Amino acid sequence: MATRNLGNTPSAQILPFPTNAARTEPSIVAVSPEFQGYCLLYAHHALSTDKLYALRILCWARLDNGDDVALVPWLDGVARCSELNDAQTGLSQGYFDPIAEQRFDVMPTHHSAILDSLCPKQASSDNGVIQEIPDLIGSHAALLNDGHEFQLEPVVSWQLLAGGRLQAMIADPEKITQHPVLPGDPCLYPATEAEGLRYYFQYHIANQIKRGGEMTARALHSLIKH
Repeated sequence: MATRNLGNTPSAQILPFPTNAARTEPSIVAVSPEFQGYCLLYAHHALSTDKLYALRILCWARLDNGDDVALVPWLDGVARCSELNDAQTGLSQGYFDPIAEQRFDVMPTHHSAILDSLCPKQASSDNGVIQEIPDLIGSHAALLNDGHEFQLEPVVSWQLLAGGRLQAMIADPEKITQHPVLPGDPCLYPATEAEGLRYYFQYHIANQIKRGGEMTARALHSLIKH
């Protein structure tokens, strides 16, 4: 996953979100996909003390404690934007509408309305899936096999499971029978079941990897060493 820089420093960075393995997090009960291209804004003082970075939001989520958060795919999972609380590792600075070039601080009201309508009637299917939403931000799963050869697979959709977590769905090329591959297609399977899942990247960093160059070397090094 890459950052998009609002300043002039290089944008292709792999930056970890803060983590706390001992923390018990509220579960996700409903999600509303972000379809207008809104971004998370955050500061990262290890890179710059006077610039903000932008990262496209995957969706907005209602948690079982009533809180609403924005979600972004990051490294090997999905991060809640509220987790960015340290300027040295990532400090949330609100949100950004790149079309209107406006900043805002609260979740848009139409997403609140969607989540309000979903929560009372959410029910899991036979396979434990509550919702499945399309990936609208160009996420790619980076897979690394035992021979240290890697491939980038587009994420087609994300499933919200009954346990309250999101999982990325990618296509098995041998099972594709129609194009485009859409959410719910039988050829889809969880990225976590693929061999050697390492990171999730948004489209611009995936494109840089495909084109080769310095970014490719940096990304490959990060993939192989972990």
